[in-house]
Amino acid sequence: MLTRIAQTSLSLVLIFGLISPASADDLPAPQGEVILTVSGDISATNVDETLTLDRQMLSALPATTFETSTIWTDGVHTFTGVSLVDLIDVLGMENGRLLATAINDYTVEIPVTDAVEGGPIIAYLMDGAEMSVRDKGPLWVIYPYDSEADYRTEVIYSRSIWQLDRVEVIQ
Repeated sequence: MLTRIAQTSLSLVLIFGLISPASADDLPAPQGEVILTVSGDISATNVDETLTLDRQMLSALPATTFETSTIWTDGVHTFTGVSLVDLIDVLGMENGRLLATAINDYTVEIPVTDAVEGGPIIAYLMDGAEMSVRDKGPLWVIYPYDSEADYRTEVIYSRSIWQLDRVEVIQ
């Protein structure tokens, strides 16, 4: 059985055709519309000193799916996306925080300590469909709110940023 880091590294090999991410020259630029740009103290880059991902590249990373209700939607929905655990593995993070910013420039701080197994994801699908900007997409940080009471707090709700389009890594 592969470890999470080995699975993520294998995904990078398959996505980017690499053995290990090292420099902008090693990673291909996205072919489609960029939906997430990651900057800051990161080890994997592909455009200048950032990691830019289109929908295909993001969905090629290991996917996590869970069902949960939210305070912004009616009923229980199924969300699919990249777990924060996998994202920080790709970025080479061991500590620090993520400054997550939406298309309207709203920014929240998410500590790396939130990146745990069974924790939040950067969702790109809700109920199997891509989310439009009108429906809080294309990306939404979702915690499994129904799984434990610790995810149903004002602090966690404030980190659940929708219309996410960029992340800055601060170590």
